[in-house]
Amino acid sequence: MSTHAKRLPADSRQAILGFIKHKGSATSGEVAAHMRITREGARQQLQQLEREGWIARGKRAHADRAGRPAVAFQITQAGDHLFPKSYDNLSLTLVDVVADQLGPQALDTLLAALTDQQVKHWEPKLAGKSLPERIKALKGIYDEDDAFTSVKKDARGYVLVERNCPYLNVALKRPRLCSVTVSTLIRLLGVRVVREERFQDGDRRCVFRVLEDEPMDVRSFRFAPEPQPQQAA
Repeated sequence: MSTHAKRLPADSRQAILGFIKHKGSATSGEVAAHMRITREGARQQLQQLEREGWIARGKRAHADRAGRPAVAFQITQAGDHLFPKSYDNLSLTLVDVVADQLGPQALDTLLAALTDQQVKHWEPKLAGKSLPERIKALKGIYDEDDAFTSVKKDARGYVLVERNCPYLNVALKRPRLCSVTVSTLIRLLGVRVVREERFQDGDRRCVFRVLEDEPMDVRSFRFAPEPQPQQAA
């Protein structure tokens, strides 16, 4: 029988991860028995999951047949995010509790504080850069290696095009949270920024227009709720 691993479909790879998570840790032999594949096949699948960063090696207290500590695999922090979480519900609950208990102004104060945090993080990275350089750098505003946000220049100037919103489920239900991104861009670029397209409107992307000829006094500007689409210029 060939010692090469079976080419497991995605649901079987998820099953391996689920088995390891349920047990806390698992050896290649335990995975092989559970999945009904060869031990070598299990090792190859585990090595692939390890390369992808979903699992990491540890050691069991007991030894294998050769007297060596058995190598067991555990779910990494990155791998743990593959399992269902309720972050969206928690975020919505926190936003609604603040608004309900303390009022809309308190929510804006919270969003302003989040904007402050974003600006503090980005300002050192943008120091000394020109406006085009800052715009280009800010395509990583959500993720440093974001492959789904790009910068484009057209006859009207620059736009940031976001094709994947990491907060989409929350943003669709509470679009006021998107004001954090708009306000952050305004403060970091020093000019007015408006969203011309929105996931919330069914556009399947967000497009942030950088209005280079409309400077903002960022010394006095901290945060502002984003205008409704019909009010945006």
